[in-house]
Amino acid sequence: MVSRSLSLRYFTYGILFGCGCSFAFQPSLVILGHYFQRRLGLANGVVSAGSSIFSISFPLLIKTLGAKIKLAQTFQVLSTFMFILTLLSLTYRPLLPSSQDTPSKRGVHTLCQRFLAQLRKYFNMRVFRQRTYRIWAFGIAAAALGYFVPYVHLMKYVEEEFLEIKQTWVLLVCIGATSGLGRLVSGRVSDSIPGLKKIYLQVISFLLLGLMSMMIPLCRGFGGLIVVCLFLGLCDGFFITIMAPIAFELVGPMQASQAIGYLLGMMALPMIAGPPIAGLLRNCFGDYHVAFYFAGVPPIVGAVILLFVPLMHQRMFKKEQRDSSKDKMLTPDPDPNGELLPGSPTPEEPI
Repeated sequence: MVSRSLSLRYFTYGILFGCGCSFAFQPSLVILGHYFQRRLGLANGVVSAGSSIFSISFPLLIKTLGAKIKLAQTFQVLSTFMFILTLLSLTYRPLLPSSQDTPSKRGVHTLCQRFLAQLRKYFNMRVFRQRTYRIWAFGIAAAALGYFVPYVHLMKYVEEEFLEIKQTWVLLVCIGATSGLGRLVSGRVSDSIPGLKKIYLQVISFLLLGLMSMMIPLCRGFGGLIVVCLFLGLCDGFFITIMAPIAFELVGPMQASQAIGYLLGMMALPMIAGPPIAGLLRNCFGDYHVAFYFAGVPPIVGAVILLFVPLMHQRMFKKEQRDSSKDKMLTPDPDPNGELLPGSPTPEEPI
């Protein structure tokens, strides 16, 4: 940081850093599907658990750096981690075959047509044609409205309610520790759950996340708040880890990248709106009680919506089975001598 302007920091640390994090986070979820098919959940859990290690150590690190050096130098130290991440991202090498339907093979020659073809390729909305994906994405986006509220306002709440507590960073360490544990456990568990039944893990995590958010104002002691934060981290680990395996189950590996990207984009708006709304509720009512009660409602609503995804998928699967059985009944069988019946189409002719 070389500027003291707050507006410039909004642009650099807010917009630019946020875009960079999204560009780094989304491919890290997708690339695992290229290398791991049978143990995708476990691989995703191990990889995502690495961020929990830094979540545990960073509160103490930032507190120490802030006391010894200035804020600008602290940001410069943190930027070195982003530079290392840039080098590590160069190791990504997709293994899945690329689409053969390229613009040159379709006879597209002009620069404008090639640009439009690539634009349609990378920004197509094909994943939204699947009803189960639409329900899943909408449910997670609804739950994201209250997802960030405890993380943003918890420290301020502790300062107001527990004046004698000085080491508030312990709560962040507890959240990071159980989040890492939840990611490892949920990754292994999700691999043993077939198909879209993995979504039930997300349902349970959202229900607990909503209940724990509502429990924060009810904690009269700091020890009870630590227990709540342990459960918050555990729910966070379960939710994050199984997001990519569910996307691969819903749309397949070739469209998983766009499915995860659209999902994260849909989550962004409610995640941005949640903490300011909670802050307004705090200013209106004079405390954070109503704000945390509000934060617990969206995850519970999202969990209820996600319950319909496996049910809808099972209903569609049964319908496809009925349609295929009807097609087999309408298809004429060859006679016992191996010759086609009169009027039947030949094998080369389309039915």
